[in-house]
Amino acid sequence: MATSTEESLWIRCFHPAPESPGQLLCFPHAGGSASFYFPLSEQLAPVAEVFAVQYPGRQDRLKESSPRDIGVMADRIYAAVRTQLGARPTTFFGHSMGAVLAFEVARRFEADGGEISRLFASGRRAPSRHRDEDVHRRTDDGIVAELKSMSGTNTALLGDEEILRMILPALRSDYQAIETYRCAPGVTLRAPISAFTGDSDPKTSLEEAEEWRGHTTGAFDLRVFPGGHFYLSAQAPSVVAVLREHLASVA
Repeated sequence: MATSTEESLWIRCFHPAPESPGQLLCFPHAGGSASFYFPLSEQLAPVAEVFAVQYPGRQDRLKESSPRDIGVMADRIYAAVRTQLGARPTTFFGHSMGAVLAFEVARRFEADGGEISRLFASGRRAPSRHRDEDVHRRTDDGIVAELKSMSGTNTALLGDEEILRMILPALRSDYQAIETYRCAPGVTLRAPISAFTGDSDPKTSLEEAEEWRGHTTGAFDLRVFPGGHFYLSAQAPSVVAVLREHLASVA
């Protein structure tokens, strides 16, 4: 992806491969940052150039306020990357909140006449499946407890008050954005969708993951991996193998 001022704010590329025939755009979970995908980028560099979205309010964007609305965030991400999405075959991968953002950015791209090769939606129930959740309304301690229960953030960092003060505003904004998100059952992509889920993920049942099928007019498949919400960490080799096979096929 070519660098522009806005794009450089939102997109990170850890292993540049401009000659690669395909590209993968990754969307982090709530509270996550682009660096979550550094290992994935390293392992997939031989078959595709990997980019990761950097949301506001964390790491080098710490002083920025993070949007509290999925639609607003998707609009801003799409505005930053739209000129480059059609430059070569592009695949989206999103985990948890990132799966919904990937879906919404893909919707915007398709509405402009674009096409993505496939959306990999990981660790998230279908966009139209809603649960009443209120993490964003909890105390700081309540949000930290939620993070620990999901094992998505280094627990050593969660005990550091200075770091917590820095990341909690972005975490609260992310949770508000995803917990207030709504999508109608009939909203679809033309792109095929692969849903990934852990078999013991408390945030996504197999039935809820299966309902991603209703959000594409293309092909759909569901893959279930051992593990919880962050099954990605332990099952990285298996996930990378699936992504590598797909990326090689569309190059």
